[in-house]
Amino acid sequence: MTPQHQDIKHILQSERLNVPVRVYGWVKTFRNDRFIVINDGSTIQNLQLVIEPANYDEAFLKKISTGAAIYAEGELVESLGKGQAVEVQVSKLEVLGEADPETYPIQPKKHNLEFLREKAHLRPRTTLFGAIMRTRSSLAYAVHDYFRRNGFVYVNTPIITGIDAEGAGQMFRVTTWEPENIPLDEAGKPDYRKDFFGKKTNLTVSGQLEAETYAMALGKVYTFGPTFRAENSNTTRHLAEFWMIEPEVAFLDLDGDMDLAEDFVKSIIGFVMKSNAEDLAWLEKRLLDEEKRLPKDKRSDMPLREKLQFVLDNRFVRISYTEAIDILKNSKPAKKGKFQFRPQWGMDLQTEHERYLVEKHFKSPVIVFDYPADIKAFYMRLNADGKTVRAMDVLFPGVGEIIGGSQREERLDVLLEKMRRMGISEKELWWYVDLRRYGTAFHSGFGLGFERMVQFVTGMGNIRDVIPYPRYPKSAEF
Repeated sequence: MTPQHQDIKHILQSERLNVPVRVYGWVKTFRNDRFIVINDGSTIQNLQLVIEPANYDEAFLKKISTGAAIYAEGELVESLGKGQAVEVQVSKLEVLGEADPETYPIQPKKHNLEFLREKAHLRPRTTLFGAIMRTRSSLAYAVHDYFRRNGFVYVNTPIITGIDAEGAGQMFRVTTWEPENIPLDEAGKPDYRKDFFGKKTNLTVSGQLEAETYAMALGKVYTFGPTFRAENSNTTRHLAEFWMIEPEVAFLDLDGDMDLAEDFVKSIIGFVMKSNAEDLAWLEKRLLDEEKRLPKDKRSDMPLREKLQFVLDNRFVRISYTEAIDILKNSKPAKKGKFQFRPQWGMDLQTEHERYLVEKHFKSPVIVFDYPADIKAFYMRLNADGKTVRAMDVLFPGVGEIIGGSQREERLDVLLEKMRRMGISEKELWWYVDLRRYGTAFHSGFGLGFERMVQFVTGMGNIRDVIPYPRYPKSAEF
């Protein structure tokens, strides 16, 4: 009887020995013409195959190099060597695809991350990126599972849109026009009436506004899809293409929104800590080894898994923006001039302020709410003071803001006045305004950049390393 093909993960979890197995994988190392270490991507752990060199000619053995794809049959036995509990005594071996050792770039040595970004099509074969992408996959599953269990409807909002939800203006244009043949109107400007959609269109920066329309019919909805920002930024925290998670809930106020955000992030982090325990343990060790080279004041305050457990174990502290500014003004860093940006009411909190609140003052995740209206979007509900809005940001250790949300402005007259004051066209957003004309109700939501969460959970320092193919200025190779 021919044994069934098994993932290496399941082989290593099996308690049965001296049984036939059949495996596929890519060669990690080949030592002494006898020991082949392979991995198939199902686990961070490798599987050792043991062959008898005398059974193969020299030409065949040369094909077994790092990166080659192979197939093996044999018997799973207890390993006599160090580093693995079991190994496979091979009875049949095939090389399915060779990898020229002279040109294959992912050799069994440490590669810097910038080099691996240039080899993004092959970097998943490294231990590091295998761990990151398995963790990312589990987080994505946990997102959908959380919302399904809590009665949310998954809504796919448009990728191509004629609106700018954030008012940022840094959007990618969508057109079918050839650059040398753009129709012009009477004023000599591009005549978008003649373009494919009959108006100026862009890649979306957010699905929030469209999600609100469905929340006002289905009650609880969420989006989880790609979004785009044409921001000429080369920081470790920004991408031109990234994935956003955006729940919208009818009949939910800001307090409920904060409850939802806290419960949601605790749920998905808790899930991945169980499902990807080996990956996270390896990522933590890698991070600790990397930080040994840094000065003590540049090292993380907590190991990776301790930081994740910190989020799970602590009730998120909730303070108003005004309280946060007062705390920051009276802090030792402020009094000694250690902050790069001096805290003052009306400013957007900087990462250094957010991390101080979380890591030094409260020693807990923090939710800051009721921000100044002038630094927040038009759709956020205006408070009675006329100066602040029902906005909230969730702050985490190491990263600062990880979620931004608000109670949405449901009052027609207030919304129209805010749009007028901010120069936002009622004509362009007539359908959004209609929600306030027909059955308006209080509602809330938030946005979580998925890559920010993957970055937090994996401990990676650069957001370009937590998405399969990063898009940023001057980079769209793959």
